[in-house]
Amino acid sequence: MGLNARTSEKIAFTLLRLATLMVAGFVLVILAYIVYNGYSVISIEFLTEMPRRMMTQGGIYPAIVGTLTLILGSMAVALPMGIMAAIYLNEYAGDTRITWIIEMAINNLAGTPSVVFGLFGLAMFVKYFGFGPSILSASLTLSLLILPVIIRSSQEALITVPKEYRESSLALGISKWQTIRHVVLPAAIPGIITGSILSIGRVAGETAPILLTGAAYYLPRLPDSIYSQFMALPYHLFVLATAGTNIAKTRPLQYGTALVLLMIVLGLNLIAVLIRRHYRQKLKI
Repeated sequence: MGLNARTSEKIAFTLLRLATLMVAGFVLVILAYIVYNGYSVISIEFLTEMPRRMMTQGGIYPAIVGTLTLILGSMAVALPMGIMAAIYLNEYAGDTRITWIIEMAINNLAGTPSVVFGLFGLAMFVKYFGFGPSILSASLTLSLLILPVIIRSSQEALITVPKEYRESSLALGISKWQTIRHVVLPAAIPGIITGSILSIGRVAGETAPILLTGAAYYLPRLPDSIYSQFMALPYHLFVLATAGTNIAKTRPLQYGTALVLLMIVLGLNLIAVLIRRHYRQKLKI
């Protein structure tokens, strides 16, 4: 019986390793393909110049700035809201019908297609509030898109904090809010940052929401305010790959744009991972 259990365990671990290697292999193949086809156009001029001749020449500097602005703007809105919502649901809200409805709404929003968020952003922020096609409208729309992910990951991070932390703090006479702020949240930060990492990747790669709320087809200048239209790398890539009279001619630019987008996402994720590691090491001390 023991032999059969050990054999089953070895088979299970072998299958898990194979599955992991397959996933890693697919990722490496995709990255290698994009790097191979896009590295030739990467240069200082490509990264710092404005596009010319309807994006068939020049660089992608406005699209880089627009993408970074959207990431920062959406995270600035969604991260505080998501953490506060998670704290309320995990620390204050009881097991009531209202809480169940909120949980169901979050689950449904997490599975809603991004184009639906884009239509909502068009109706709410562009039309109703009068922000127009702008960075502000797109950032608010993207913040709603990633809000369920941040709430869920923050909840899971708060749940993993041992109850002894809370009980010990409360036993010393510290208020519940001070316990959450100074004890629970610092312990949950690594998990919260994990949700932020997932959110950064989604914000950087979404096309449908920004297409409906402010992304410009061709705008060879930088936005001068949050109410300005903008260019963004995912929409720029979409336009290069689907529009124009000579798509094959711009193929290197398409792969170069995709490579820059991947590098931005990987760079921001690396920063988030380093922050998470810092807090994990700090908690071990």
